[in-house]
Amino acid sequence: MDIDSPSEHLSQRIFSSCEFCQPTDGAPIRSVITESPESTIVAWYIQPHQEIPAHIHPHGQDTWTILAGQGEYYLDRAGTTKSIVKGDVVVAPTGSVHGVSNHGNEPLIFISVVSPSTAGYELITRDE
Repeated sequence: MDIDSPSEHLSQRIFSSCEFCQPTDGAPIRSVITESPESTIVAWYIQPHQEIPAHIHPHGQDTWTILAGQGEYYLDRAGTTKSIVKGDVVVAPTGSVHGVSNHGNEPLIFISVVSPSTAGYELITRDE
């Protein structure tokens, strides 16, 4: 069995998340950092008054690590939210409603790991 030296694939395994954050005045941009069959890793930069609509991944989990800012995280189809802040790790198990709205004054920046990459995506309509 061949084992790679620790530095052999270093440039392919370490990423600077700030290089992938893309502020926009329109809808937030899903900026893929890296992708494999096991997972898709995405950087998100959510400006004040922007949101990622409530959705599910029917075949996988979505885990967020909040790097900066704060937001209101959607928990269900009724629109129930819970505040999330820098330092939080937020887990949406398979099929769980999630999304986020930034009502703050600063950008909400986080890394999302969707696993597996074939988790799928379905926008949901909220019960109003």
